[in-house]
Amino acid sequence: MDQASGLRQMVDKKASYMYNTNTPQKKIKRRSLTTPRIIAVTSGKGGVGKTNIVGNLAIAFRRLGKRVLILDADLGLANIDIIFGLNPQYNINHVINGEKDIAGILIKGPEDIYIIPAGSGIQELSQLTEGQKLNLLSEFDAIDDSFDIFLIDTGAGISSNVIYFNIAAVERIVVVTPEPTSITDAYALIKVMYTKHGTDTFKILVNMTKGAAEAEAVYKNLSSSVTRFLGDISLDYTGFIPRDDNFHKAVKKQQAIIQLYPETASSQSIIKIAEYLSRLSREELPDGNIKFFWKKIVASY
Repeated sequence: MDQASGLRQMVDKKASYMYNTNTPQKKIKRRSLTTPRIIAVTSGKGGVGKTNIVGNLAIAFRRLGKRVLILDADLGLANIDIIFGLNPQYNINHVINGEKDIAGILIKGPEDIYIIPAGSGIQELSQLTEGQKLNLLSEFDAIDDSFDIFLIDTGAGISSNVIYFNIAAVERIVVVTPEPTSITDAYALIKVMYTKHGTDTFKILVNMTKGAAEAEAVYKNLSSSVTRFLGDISLDYTGFIPRDDNFHKAVKKQQAIIQLYPETASSQSIIKIAEYLSRLSREELPDGNIKFFWKKIVASY
């Protein structure tokens, strides 16, 4: 039995417990015709609520019956761990070094979502040997069809790490707020990805708004600038999340807002965004899988 096959069996055994709560002893039915949705959630600047959105979207997707995996790719900040009150012992660096297999570092979050802690491992990608790259690809091939949604919480800004994770993802959501600096920095991120890497499809999610009218104005402002100065780039308006002080309360309690305050307008907006994204047909999306995602990442360095 090769390494990838062995890992696939271990992950499937773990996934069977995760996603067959009525009969945990049975293995999940393996998918043969579909691959995970690989979605990077990113922003031009920090402080726009990106990580909170990733965590809440993950739970919303899970409630829609999706098997969800999050990669904390925000360098060494480990914000996903913090908002969920998790304390992982291992991260992707242990996989890179051959100390752990991928199943050994996955941590279980709320409502049966799973998380790959990145920590300092992401910063080491530029120093990987060819053997380490091959090992990493084999490990991720083992979990490729164990999940339906693969969310990547990238860092903010236009650093090489942020750009590479966004390029490698099949879909990318740019989180922006009504603040002028957020709009300007979101434009800068889109510009770099388009002019230097040819990426021309983005989803726009407006956070911390007063309501739908303000959110649509932010989107139109950004879209107008992109069309005027960059040309024919696809900016899909994904939705908005209103400003809500309950986000801060949820963070302090290290829980998702849709768990603590499910009836608030912000929670309902998150649910609507997850439903909208789930309705997109496979024909509307480019092909890709988790191994291909990592292949593009390691090839970038």
